[in-house]
Amino acid sequence: MELPGFAVAVWMFGCLYASVVGYPNGKVREACSSMVPCHSGSPQLSPEHTITVNGTEFKPGDNIEVHLSGPDFEGFFIQARDAEHLDRPAVGSFVLADRRRSQLLTCGRTKNSAVSHTSKAKKKDIKVYWIAPEAAPKHIQFLATVVKKYRIFWVKIPGPVVSQPDVLSPTPPLHATSEAVSTSQPVSYISKPFSASGCGITKFCIRNPTNCDPGSASCFFLSFQQEGSSVFIEMSGPSEGYLAFALSQDQWMGGDDAYLCVNVDHHVHVSTAHLKERSHPLLDSENALEDVSWRLADGLLQCSFRRGIRLPAYKGRFNLDTSYYIFLADGEASEGGLIYKHRRQPLVTNGLCNVTGLPQDIGGSRAPRLIKAHGALMFVAWITTVSIGVIVARFFKPVWSHSFLFGKELWFQVHRMLMLTTVMLTSISFVLPFVYRGGWSQQAGFHPYLGCAVMALSIFQPLMAGFRPSRHAPRRQLFNWFHWSTGTTARILAVVTMFLGMDLPALDLPDPWDTYAMIGFVAWHVGTDVLLEIHSYCLVRKVEVIEDDRVQILQSLTSAEAEGRLFKQIVLTIYVCGNLVFLVAFLIAINQV
Repeated sequence: MELPGFAVAVWMFGCLYASVVGYPNGKVREACSSMVPCHSGSPQLSPEHTITVNGTEFKPGDNIEVHLSGPDFEGFFIQARDAEHLDRPAVGSFVLADRRRSQLLTCGRTKNSAVSHTSKAKKKDIKVYWIAPEAAPKHIQFLATVVKKYRIFWVKIPGPVVSQPDVLSPTPPLHATSEAVSTSQPVSYISKPFSASGCGITKFCIRNPTNCDPGSASCFFLSFQQEGSSVFIEMSGPSEGYLAFALSQDQWMGGDDAYLCVNVDHHVHVSTAHLKERSHPLLDSENALEDVSWRLADGLLQCSFRRGIRLPAYKGRFNLDTSYYIFLADGEASEGGLIYKHRRQPLVTNGLCNVTGLPQDIGGSRAPRLIKAHGALMFVAWITTVSIGVIVARFFKPVWSHSFLFGKELWFQVHRMLMLTTVMLTSISFVLPFVYRGGWSQQAGFHPYLGCAVMALSIFQPLMAGFRPSRHAPRRQLFNWFHWSTGTTARILAVVTMFLGMDLPALDLPDPWDTYAMIGFVAWHVGTDVLLEIHSYCLVRKVEVIEDDRVQILQSLTSAEAEGRLFKQIVLTIYVCGNLVFLVAFLIAINQV
């Protein structure tokens, strides 16, 4: 029974290891077709390395010397392909010149049809020999992928074209279709910020914040305008790295059609990609975009392009006449164009949208509804019900000791009702993130661990209260101490957990407002507690002085009790109103993310 689990673990480790460290031993058969290394990054744009050959013509059986050279590099991958059909498999076979630094690979059914590195030791040049096959195409072009470092690489660097004798040169001149090239279409520049004037009238728009001006430095803007059989798309936002949107059939990342605008050395690289689960986007080797334009100014990254409503020739491109959830994300990018994971939750439309249907002007949310509900219920429980319940139990026993509700003292009934409400709200809220994530979240730091501790203490408190000894029992003092310490620990942990949860990507309340507001609530509660403690102490001292003087004892005690009751009721009213103000502020913030 243990072996299958162990085998799965080994398999998972192998997959993760391959995806993390790449292929330092050069066994890159998985990249035979795309020639893209299994690295988390985007290819560079301008090649630093060159491919040269010792001739321009060949006959079947001829050997052609192929030389790859340039600045230090760790890995490489060389193939020869039909120059008129570069998407077809490798052609011919290779012979090594240096077996210590290079090795032969079999791509498809052709043995020794590719060459790669044997280790990630740095090298400046590689020499191999290509053997022309019997049924060779008329024109052959050599392509190379070069890895300088793990995240710095070039894909399908175009090399020379060699041809069979008496064959006319191809027209127009052939070139490699490289993933390093952002688009095969001419790129123009946008002269001014986008306009929202046609939103909801002639084009489908998504804006965050809602109804913001696309020209402002805080507005994320995405629009779709149908023009015949194509759709013109505009995207802008305050980002110095990249902007991206994706079409998805659900509200989870994975299996999505993505479009990226990446700032690469102050030029915007526009490309299409495919999202596979929560991994790095897989850039497409062929770009289906036209009329590409971009602009970098005033802290805004803008890009626009056109694509057909239906693209049956391009695998992975969704039809735009169908409804999807739309994701809009932003993040940082390196100087070489490598994009990093977005630091906050992407903006996601609240429902399915058809961008070629009825024009709309909508917003979205960066927090899923279940996570919003989780945060809202926790704030209600631990800012209002539990805090008021503690104040009532601690300071209102003498005030409401002679008032009864359903046969029990009023203070006790109010305290019990508020605490049971806290347990109920916490229990409901506790389940929601697990429903949303489908299990345990590995990305939330200490928040879920502390949340589990708070949930356990919340359940333990009423269970312990069910076994409360009678008022004059010897163990009542011990119970009171445990009851107080458990409740106080739960409240402290709940506040810490809320502090941590407010800045998680799934909720991410506005900074630094959320921190200041939570500090304000803690100060408000502690201040109220200290004020009532001081008042209780002063009232006791006043009664002791009256008793020492032995003058009008009963009348003075009654007056003191009335004075204390009125003061506490006023403080409680103000405290409850203050708590409601904090609660409403947090709920408004949650609704707006």
